Amino acid sequence: MVEPEPHERRVGRWFPFTSNASLTSRILAVNLIPLLLLAGSLFFLDSYRRQLLDERFKLARIEAQITAEALAGATRERQEALLIQIGKEQHMRLRMYDAEGNLWADSFELAKPSFQLGDPVSAPFPQDFARALDTTVDFLVGARSVPPFVEPKEQGADAWPELVRAREQGLTQIELRLAPDRTPVITAAAPVGLNGASLLTTRNASDITAAVRDARTSLLILFAVSLVISIVLSLFLARTIIDPLRRLARDAVRVRLGREREVEVPRMQQRGDEIGVLARAVSDMTIALRQRIDGVEAFAADVAHEIKNPLASLRSAIESLPKVKDPALRDQLHEIAAHDVRRIDRLVTEIAEASRIDAELSRATFEPLNLATLISNVVKAREDRGLNAARTVEIRQSGSGLVSGVPIRLERVIDNLLDNAVSFSPPGGTIHVNVYREGDTVRAAICDEGPGIPEGSREKVFARFHTSRPETEGFGDHSGLGLAIARTIAEAHDGALYVTDRPDAATGACLVLDLPAA
Repeated sequence: MVEPEPHERRVGRWFPFTSNASLTSRILAVNLIPLLLLAGSLFFLDSYRRQLLDERFKLARIEAQITAEALAGATRERQEALLIQIGKEQHMRLRMYDAEGNLWADSFELAKPSFQLGDPVSAPFPQDFARALDTTVDFLVGARSVPPFVEPKEQGADAWPELVRAREQGLTQIELRLAPDRTPVITAAAPVGLNGASLLTTRNASDITAAVRDARTSLLILFAVSLVISIVLSLFLARTIIDPLRRLARDAVRVRLGREREVEVPRMQQRGDEIGVLARAVSDMTIALRQRIDGVEAFAADVAHEIKNPLASLRSAIESLPKVKDPALRDQLHEIAAHDVRRIDRLVTEIAEASRIDAELSRATFEPLNLATLISNVVKAREDRGLNAARTVEIRQSGSGLVSGVPIRLERVIDNLLDNAVSFSPPGGTIHVNVYREGDTVRAAICDEGPGIPEGSREKVFARFHTSRPETEGFGDHSGLGLAIARTIAEAHDGALYVTDRPDAATGACLVLDLPAA
């Protein structure tokens, strides 16, 4: 049963920068970060707005000063005409105050108003949204508070702080306020001549707000479109990566649990990317693992069967000993028990050898060696111990016999092949060993003068615990693992071991060892 995820792991899957985060959230996060930076540029529009306002402040100051100079010394009729003309052309409202601060001329009363402040009540929804966005951005960037623009009830100069300062200091003063629709209203107060009169200009710089809002709207649209495209592409990318990985993980878990014997890990042949390579590697690994498990299970069953026979014989002999009084029969039972013990010892030794060969060879360091020289050393060692049993071993070499491998393991292969040839060769017979090079392969053929091996039985001789020995050899003297071990060692050296007929068409069989030439 799969253990449920802890709460921390489930929560962490949706935080993209934690070790438990899912690939989907990480892909989304990576693709959204540039978009968030783009969204952050909305706030930099505030500096753009301030720059525009600074330029308008300078323009309002210059306009007020130039207008005041033009009005100074002019007749009243000329002053009214100038107020009407400048207000109409510059879209401003101009008001003139006398030395006592009384309003005596207003361009909006002398002529038709040149502009009108927007009414937020009657504005459409996009304008409401734009004003709400302006307020939000001002709050986030910490913009300074700007007072609202409200027409005073009293029209005297004292109702305008900038006029008061201008009359006191004799310098042009600028003030910024916000209209009801949050557009900037810039007022400029300037003294007119030396008689104490003053001028107040009012401009609604709605074009600044329009420019900022247009830029912000364009960025928002670009951000929204990019966000949708990024999310769609991120989900598509996540699906093409994560779904196959999840499928592989799910099948790997099923293989691990072993609940479904024939689980096939998808190979994804249609994918040529890294996911496809991973899928095929996992599939091949699963097949190899299943074959290894099957081999271990079959090997375990064979081991149990092979050990059970001598154990049964040993048990029977031991149980019979107390009941037998005949000394000769007791000696015979002792001999049977000793033989069974030797047989079990031989089996255990061979089984242990067969079990650790793969692991040892996977860690072993190969070294160059001459196969013909190695075979000569093995033959001489066997002759010294009398293991060739009066059989003659002839070695012939043609070409280079240089290979790469583990000498002690290749000696074991040659020893097993010679042991097999000795078993099937008649007394006084000759075992022919031919070592030669063919292309990139060094080949060693060990041929005996026995009855040969039928075509249909040649693969069976390499099966574990397969024994088919001459009647002259004692029962149980061989474990049936020799040739199986020899083939395992040969394949671990990227070689092969197989059976062929003798090249001279004589009676007998040849066991051929192929190894890559060094």
